[in-house]
Amino acid sequence: MKLHRNLCQAVVQSLRDVLLEKKQADLTISHLLQSNKTWGARDRNFIADNAYYIIRYKRWLEYVIQEEAWGENALWRLLGAKLVLEQVNLPDWSEFAELKPEEIKTRSQADFIPFCIRDSIPDWLDKLGRNELGENWEAEIKALNTQARFSVRVNTLKTNKKVIETLFAADQIEFSESVVATDALIIQTRKNFRTNPAYKNGLFEIQDVSSQLVAPFLEAQPGMNVIDGCAGAGGKTLHLAALMQNEGEILAVDVNEHKLAQLKLRAARAGCTILKPMLSSELNRSHQVLLQGFADRILIDVPCSGTGVLRRKPDAKWTITKRFIDELLETQAQILDEYAKMLHRDGLMVYSTCSILPSENEWQIQKFLDRNPGQFILVEDRKISPSTTGFDGFYMAKIKRAQVI
Repeated sequence: MKLHRNLCQAVVQSLRDVLLEKKQADLTISHLLQSNKTWGARDRNFIADNAYYIIRYKRWLEYVIQEEAWGENALWRLLGAKLVLEQVNLPDWSEFAELKPEEIKTRSQADFIPFCIRDSIPDWLDKLGRNELGENWEAEIKALNTQARFSVRVNTLKTNKKVIETLFAADQIEFSESVVATDALIIQTRKNFRTNPAYKNGLFEIQDVSSQLVAPFLEAQPGMNVIDGCAGAGGKTLHLAALMQNEGEILAVDVNEHKLAQLKLRAARAGCTILKPMLSSELNRSHQVLLQGFADRILIDVPCSGTGVLRRKPDAKWTITKRFIDELLETQAQILDEYAKMLHRDGLMVYSTCSILPSENEWQIQKFLDRNPGQFILVEDRKISPSTTGFDGFYMAKIKRAQVI
């Protein structure tokens, strides 16, 4: 395998931005890959694969070179170590001069290497995960250290699955259908789907299979009044609109004005006409009391640790903290309490996270029910395990309002 300096420099540049400057990995790497039009598919794959692997396995690679990656020179050595372990002969570059390939190989084959090093998890997160998930923790982390599968959701407001399958087949895109998500197609061909004409025309959305299970879980029907309390850029919101056949109203609320602006653009592209975006500050200021007991359905996909989507955002392992998660638990409880008041009697509310931690999931829901005895009923909850499904880790709880608070 011949190494090209410009491609290796691109890998290190992305690592510097993500690991040293704390920029978001998926956006950083995506922007970098689009910055050079001369790179072919093989070049882009080399950059992305190496960057994501090193971000995922930073602690492991630091162990085999016996050095923490505090500077750019160390990032070069992380890349070199990764290539050595793949049996690549390193070129005579100054950036790799201090590496000792035989020592790296020997160290990687030690009889005992702690799990948190081998699978590259901070000590505090490893301790937390073991306390909450027990023997299942290691299997989940191993699964979350693999490459994410790619899937799309067919937008039934504009088309159907057969049409998209025909378009993909004509474009030599390999795919398979999902057995759990009705409108999902799982994609095998690596490609920039955001430039696909069908995507630009709103015929499909890029959305993981696990995420596609949330909106149907809410059981929203055409004509209903629905609140999406943490809408973000609106993947689940637009799915709700499709399931409601563009009949009724969806109040899409978020704290971030930029995300709501993105949602408006996505809604227009998707042909969604029942959306009413609203900032959380506006809701709190003038609408919260008016909306009490208003909604037939409420979705709150709350802010969470993101431990279920570490495949897509491996940099989160190195940025989240125990204090951050503790603060999230308080925020999640507050959101649950606020939106529960807006639910109509016999209405349904779905609480969801992309976390695998029970403290954010079933334990959080039990605390909510304990705070409101007899007023709400847990109808059903569902955990999506990365290790058993191969998709993102998610949790969903469906709650019914039994009586007025």
